Amino acid sequence: MMDTPNTDQPSSPDQPKKEIKGSGILDKIQELGQTNVPDMDHSNIHCMTIIGQIEGHMQLPPQNKTTKYEHIIPQLVAIEQNPKIEGLLLILNTVGGDVEAGLAISEMVSSMSKPSVTLVLGGGHSIGVPIAVAANHSFIAESATMTIHPVRLTGLVIGVPQTFEYLDKMQERVINFVTNHSSISEEKFKELMLSKGNLTRDIGTNVVGTDAVEYGLINEVGGIGPALKKLNALIEDYRNQNQDEVIQ
Repeated sequence: MMDTPNTDQPSSPDQPKKEIKGSGILDKIQELGQTNVPDMDHSNIHCMTIIGQIEGHMQLPPQNKTTKYEHIIPQLVAIEQNPKIEGLLLILNTVGGDVEAGLAISEMVSSMSKPSVTLVLGGGHSIGVPIAVAANHSFIAESATMTIHPVRLTGLVIGVPQTFEYLDKMQERVINFVTNHSSISEEKFKELMLSKGNLTRDIGTNVVGTDAVEYGLINEVGGIGPALKKLNALIEDYRNQNQDEVIQ
């Protein structure tokens, strides 16, 4: 009796083996911590999330939900370079985190040539505030909040003058960025930052969605629908502007 050929083996050594289906998705799950990665191949809008705690120079414990800035910055560079992507939708639900990492992300978003819109869901606290105002237009959900407070380390008394001066300079960077990229005045922002009566045993203010718009911190109250509608309008304006420059 003749042996039945084994069809599972490749016909020649040079024939490449088939890749495991979905291996790319598994890599993304391992890297980004997402169980369902949306297919963005046919979309001209890139959706990026800033969630949990923003991780900077120090690695946080594994049980913390984190956004690693070394993952975010290369994505922003790729968005700027990819001609198929015409706009960025940045969704925030963060408690804050590393100040320098947050400012780095904010500067990257604000310096992009392509249209961008931010949407604060749940919370955009602490160093999440500069990121929320970094885009061309910002939205906040009606139930979302933003905590504005001074830059601090652990709450301990700072006994070294140089450390205090460093934190003071860093705080000025945050204030300047927020006031330059939103309609809130420096006086009002400092007033909210240094208020003592709104947070229990802390210094600062917890701003609700409608108040954030009233203060000029955020442009509009709204959710995903209005945010995408605004982003598409900005993309259309961006296309028209580029066409006019080509014609000229």
